[in-house]
Amino acid sequence: MKFVTAVFKPSKLDAVLDSLTELGVTGLTVTEVRGYGRQQGKTEVYRGTEYEVRLLPKVKIEIACGDEAVDKIVSAISETANTGKIGDGKIFVTGLEAAMRIRTGERDNQAIEA
Repeated sequence: MKFVTAVFKPSKLDAVLDSLTELGVTGLTVTEVRGYGRQQGKTEVYRGTEYEVRLLPKVKIEIACGDEAVDKIVSAISETANTGKIGDGKIFVTGLEAAMRIRTGERDNQAIEA
């Protein structure tokens, strides 16, 4: 089992969700986050005063999946979230030792499948 975490621009969320739904992904978690990376923030003007915004809004999605689905999920996210500009985000894939569905007590692959 693997745990896929992707952080990208909020404007791409709907497109990424549609892409993952087409793949058959049935469960994921979405969190609104703020981040700082190569983009290094931006300058905004509010009521005539310039402000430096260092932590930019991003969206983080987390997906627990079987080993066989990882490449498809990563490809779908990277193709859909890509704008070709700095700040598009990152995708992380880590090992998942165990999972349990609380309602039924199912474990591991059975717990993360639909």
